[in-house]
Formats: sequence, C-alpha cells, structure tokens
Amino acid sequence: MKDLVISGNVLEQIKISPSELLIEMAVYLYDTERLTMGQAKKLAGLTQLYFQKELSKREVFIKYDVEDLERDLENLKTID
Repeated sequence: MKDLVISGNVLEQIKISPSELLIEMAVYLYDTERLTMGQAKKLAGLTQLYFQKELSKREVFIKYDVEDLERDLENLKTID
C-alpha cells in the first residue's frame, strides 16, 4: 500500500495544519465506523481523553452499544 502525501501548499490553501488534518480524518473515520476508538486516537496522535474531547467538539458520540455494555458487565464480574 502506498503512503499518502499531501503537499504543504495544499495544507496552506485549506488553512489546516498536518496535525489538525489527522485529527479531522481520525474523527471522520471513527464516526463512520471505519476505525475503532483505539485506531482513531492512534492515527490522530492523541490520548484517549484528548481524542474524546475532539469527538465532543464535533458532536460525535462515542460508539457504545448493548453488546459493549454486556461485555463490560461480564468483565466487572471478574474483578474481586
């Protein structure tokens, strides 16, 4: 697979820094369920907390469904 290269000229034209573009891409890919939270925060180069703050700024909700809840409840049962 090829690496993606975006020239500095393009970034200047759209008035965005490389790190901001990575965050935008990561949030979009997470929101469209193409990346998990872990994959998206890694792409963005952010910690879990800061990535969640970026999601909040963009009104993107954390993906958490009934299966996630059931898995968490099972994991809690194993904690002494």
